[in-house]
Amino acid sequence: MEKATEAVSTPSKTIIKFGTDGWRAIIGDQFTFDNVARVAQAYAEYLLEHQGKKVVVGYDTRFMAHRFAQRAAEVLAANGLEVYLSKSYLPTPVLSFAVKHLQADGGVMITASHNPAEYLGFKIKGSYGGAATPALVAEVEKHLGAAPKTTSATVHSLDVRKAYYDFIAQQLDLEALRSYTGVMYHDSLGGAGAGWLAGFVKHAGLPLELRELHAVPDPMFYGVNPEPIPQNLFTVMTVLKAEQDPVFAVVNDGDADQIGAVLAGGIHFNSHQIFAVLLKHLHRKGRTGRVVKTFSTSKVIDKLAHRLGLELLVTPIGFKYITDEMLKGDVLIGGEESGGIGVAGHLPERDGLLNALLLLESVVHTGKSLGEQFAEIEVELGFKHAYDRIDLHLPSMEQLKEVMAKVQTPKPIAGQQVSGTESLDGIKWLFGDAGWLLFRASGTEPVLRIYCEAQEEKTVKAVLAEAKKLVGL
Repeated sequence: MEKATEAVSTPSKTIIKFGTDGWRAIIGDQFTFDNVARVAQAYAEYLLEHQGKKVVVGYDTRFMAHRFAQRAAEVLAANGLEVYLSKSYLPTPVLSFAVKHLQADGGVMITASHNPAEYLGFKIKGSYGGAATPALVAEVEKHLGAAPKTTSATVHSLDVRKAYYDFIAQQLDLEALRSYTGVMYHDSLGGAGAGWLAGFVKHAGLPLELRELHAVPDPMFYGVNPEPIPQNLFTVMTVLKAEQDPVFAVVNDGDADQIGAVLAGGIHFNSHQIFAVLLKHLHRKGRTGRVVKTFSTSKVIDKLAHRLGLELLVTPIGFKYITDEMLKGDVLIGGEESGGIGVAGHLPERDGLLNALLLLESVVHTGKSLGEQFAEIEVELGFKHAYDRIDLHLPSMEQLKEVMAKVQTPKPIAGQQVSGTESLDGIKWLFGDAGWLLFRASGTEPVLRIYCEAQEEKTVKAVLAEAKKLVGL
């Protein structure tokens, strides 16, 4: 899961520091027009320092997002850059595509992704059309003290919808998709993905019956956090209870770079299962390359990559680390526990819309539902998958440090013997080949995230319950 940004108020000025993917803060508190202008100026200084000339700006469906994007665009243009501002809201992967399509030197996406409705954020995109690398962000942060320029300058309008649709169509078997007359649901949660999948279905002439939920943009995301996890999916899970295989629903987060899914019967299909099905599907299509996953992602991916003869690389949590590997080349697929997945032949970027269509393509190619496909993978690997995560809010960062110190020394938990530990990002207790338990502290707020994978749901529940007691919460 992406970290929220750190934005600490001081008597004179907000201290802005980028998190895992961008700077995020509460609208009207730290996320103000003045602070957006400061960040835009810092980015302009970085671009000019690297001979940048052109930049693209987009925004999501949050409160005042268009106005904040306009402010950022004005500051960038005042610095002499050629600036293109999206004429309407758009998904983050579309903004990333626009950077590549226009051969721009970078991009800005005004979005807080899956964070609650009161947040907004400032994501930076590299010229390659993907998340800013840690090195790029560090250079931008060095310029945060510069005063924003205010000279009036032209900002161009941008509309890349058709070009984006043509681009993702190249990644798909349209002939197969045009033979499918079934039903699929799309829930955008009122975010930036609203209408975009339906637009592609129409653009490509697919006979698919796409049923949209929460298709009208809503700055409040219909009362839930725009993250495709079970506690936010009551509506779509209720609707899918009445459906039968192979009907399924895809769900996107607030800026549509992440994906979740719900199966017929209202069953949640988690991000690890999506990752596995997409990996198997891409390999079945004859594609090859390295498999990259973050530290909190299922052992199913390790085992499946090994069975398919593909190299596996594990990174710290945050898609920017996957972006680094994709830029090196030869990556078939890279994914994270939060549902952000990037695939070969596309951008070094998560794309919840393309991944939704690839899931549909897997159903069409195999004639099997997503659940049936994953069940086959479990049988093939001899490994059953059950998973869950809890987030615990602590009173202070100091107490969070104390808790993390406590869990550095493992001990048996809920009947599971610990065979070893790993510390790439947090501390992970390994249960032999049966699963794992991960304790990870947020870097910007007093939140402890506890993740668990095992081969039975009851084991996951028992381990997480004991882990919560262990840390005293």
